[in-house]
Amino acid sequence: MGSRIRRALSRATLAAVGGAGGAAVGGLISRQAASSGAALGAFAGATVADVRSDPNGLLSALRSDEDEEAPDTADDAATTE
Repeated sequence: MGSRIRRALSRATLAAVGGAGGAAVGGLISRQAASSGAALGAFAGATVADVRSDPNGLLSALRSDEDEEAPDTADDAATTE
């Protein structure tokens, strides 16, 4: 239960920081850009929090599963002889 609360607080914190940063950058342009920048920054902050809380990390989906591959044919030939 505590880890769920901690994860929710981490996500909310990073979303708030991202929203503030996006609003600051967008505010240099216009009011509408500040609003859009805050929304995009909050989305980016929440996404970063989700990626950080994932135990497998960001690139786990891109890694090949070397353990599940078929064994080398050279090893098979050596064991059958």
